[in-house]
Amino acid sequence: MARMFVKGDDVVVRLSWWEKAAARRFGVRVPLTAVCRVVVEPAWWRALRGDPGRGVWLPGALSIGTRAHQGGQDFVAVRPGRPVVYVETRPPAPFRAVAVSVPTSPRAEAAARAIRGTAPRIDTSTPWRQPLPVPEEEPVGDGPPELE
Repeated sequence: MARMFVKGDDVVVRLSWWEKAAARRFGVRVPLTAVCRVVVEPAWWRALRGDPGRGVWLPGALSIGTRAHQGGQDFVAVRPGRPVVYVETRPPAPFRAVAVSVPTSPRAEAAARAIRGTAPRIDTSTPWRQPLPVPEEEPVGDGPPELE
């Protein structure tokens, strides 16, 4: 099972051998300076946003890999029935969010506390995840285009 921890100046996600094969990555590293919010999400499915990218997506069983959305990409390694440590990041991080399932709620809280305690620029204004940014809308003209 994937593990998330702090090593040096990075948040590291270490994957098991089969998770590496499923996600087609060896692991994930995010600089602590890019971490802006860390929450524990009790509902695993709420950590999934965007469209599935590289990885394995078995509905109700396993979600591991990258997911693309209008704000960028997320990396997830989640399983149903387990709490998720959800780390939101800011640029220049390779992902907008990293979500990893943890076996129990106390372990999820401990992992989140460890990341919050070492990240230098945590946003404490809200204790929950923030919505995806809305893409810019194109200006609407005066009417339908003219046909020639």
